[in-house]
Amino acid sequence: MIVGILKEIKAEENRVAMTPSGVEILVHHGHQVLVEKGAGLGSGFDDDQYLLSGAEILDEADKVYVAAEMVMHVKEPQPSEYGMIREGQIVFTYFHFAAAEELTRAMLDRRAVCIAYETIEGTDGSLPLLTPMSEVAGRMAAQQAAKYVERAQGGRGILLGGVPGVAPATVLVIGGGVVGTHAAQMACGLGAKVYLLDMSLERLRHLSEIMPKNCFPMMSSPAIIRELVQQADIVIGAVLLHGAKAPKLISRDMLSTMKPGAVMVDVSIDQGGCFETSRPTTHRDPIYEVDGIIHYCVTNMPGAVPLTSTMALTNATLPYALDLADKGWCQVALENPGVRAGLNVVNGKVTYQGVAEAFAMDYTSVETLLQQGC
Repeated sequence: MIVGILKEIKAEENRVAMTPSGVEILVHHGHQVLVEKGAGLGSGFDDDQYLLSGAEILDEADKVYVAAEMVMHVKEPQPSEYGMIREGQIVFTYFHFAAAEELTRAMLDRRAVCIAYETIEGTDGSLPLLTPMSEVAGRMAAQQAAKYVERAQGGRGILLGGVPGVAPATVLVIGGGVVGTHAAQMACGLGAKVYLLDMSLERLRHLSEIMPKNCFPMMSSPAIIRELVQQADIVIGAVLLHGAKAPKLISRDMLSTMKPGAVMVDVSIDQGGCFETSRPTTHRDPIYEVDGIIHYCVTNMPGAVPLTSTMALTNATLPYALDLADKGWCQVALENPGVRAGLNVVNGKVTYQGVAEAFAMDYTSVETLLQQGC
């Protein structure tokens, strides 16, 4: 198969979909790899490294799209790329369709085969291609919150861990999954008092066993969220519904009950955000203020640490990319139910129920398409 690795063009996105080491493995499997010129520079990989790994360097994205049977991105295709995508072409990337109607309709119109990293499932129901970036984003959430709660950044002017004789900051993390757990671990490591909310009692039991003593796992509910936001110096939203829009758990009215200068970090922003007042921001312009509360809602947080993120992402995506290149998407989908869950839009049809529900679109199951032949 001809596989294309594209340069990211989303604002301040420095990751790349595949390291030179990953490219070398694809080439050793007999595949041709086309890399857009300069694709890896933001992550510290130059074109010569890709050439040594067996890739061919192409000057422009459109040349990659024209030649490749499967293209790989990190973030979703941008509007300038929509017209380059052709019918039947595999596009393998993070899509987050449920929060992006324009993108969804564009991919339907292009009749592409859109395989979303974020909805591929492991045999245990985990999300193996979302996990590495969730780990990065969770840790970064605490790191960024610690920065923006400083007075120089407009925050309350509080040190997360306090000092002897002075209480530490209070951090509320909503969601006890991968993002929330890593955010809580980082905040705890800095010495904060951390409340970690989740709705699964089984998960809370597990968190109670593994988290530090300054972390307090608690059952989430509207009442407990209303109570704890009043105490919090930092709120981290880490809620994920597989392939669907995030629920709005903090309303604008609740901001008036919070401490002036408190910081809210919405890691769920890729899925629409879990705060009513959230809107997407960039690394160049990461924060804004609503009713005296600082909001950090960068949609590609791991893009700020691209070397770490790219290596972690390649570790996770390469086995799937190899399988798709070796066998084609249809055969892989027949064999692997986890990859079937990654198929969100196929040949002009929405094949992921959460996306169809988000925009009141018709839903066609992947199984139906496979029975019809692909």
